[in-house]
Amino acid sequence: MADTQTLPIAETDASLKGLRPGVHLDHCVIHVSDWDRAKAFYGDVLGAEVVARGDGFAFRFGGVQLNAHGPGVEATPLADKPVMPGNSDLCFRWSGSIESAMAHLTSHGVPVEVGPVERHGVAGPGISVYFRDPDGSLMEFITYPEP
Repeated sequence: MADTQTLPIAETDASLKGLRPGVHLDHCVIHVSDWDRAKAFYGDVLGAEVVARGDGFAFRFGGVQLNAHGPGVEATPLADKPVMPGNSDLCFRWSGSIESAMAHLTSHGVPVEVGPVERHGVAGPGISVYFRDPDGSLMEFITYPEP
């Protein structure tokens, strides 16, 4: 699984220098219906570091974290329309070939729903495959050509 890192301001692209302070994604929130299934999926299939948080977990990918709301967790404040299980759409960079990403999903019993297909992500044109988490949220692995 690809490492995700938050770069210091000095190392960011020149086009971002007008943003002060530098803005980086720290975390976002997903909602899960079953902690054990979520822990297995995000930890085993996506390779996240599973971090215990109260009655639930967060899932850390290097410098970015998915906080999870779910059974027994009373989060506050909430969005006006809080995300529900199955309502998320997340893309993860896969460091390797799209074929190895597909083989990884197959080895975990996760069917590829769409792909491989051409997509455009943060690093430009890439190739993606789509699959679902246990609650039905759409997940994507994207790979980029070697420089």
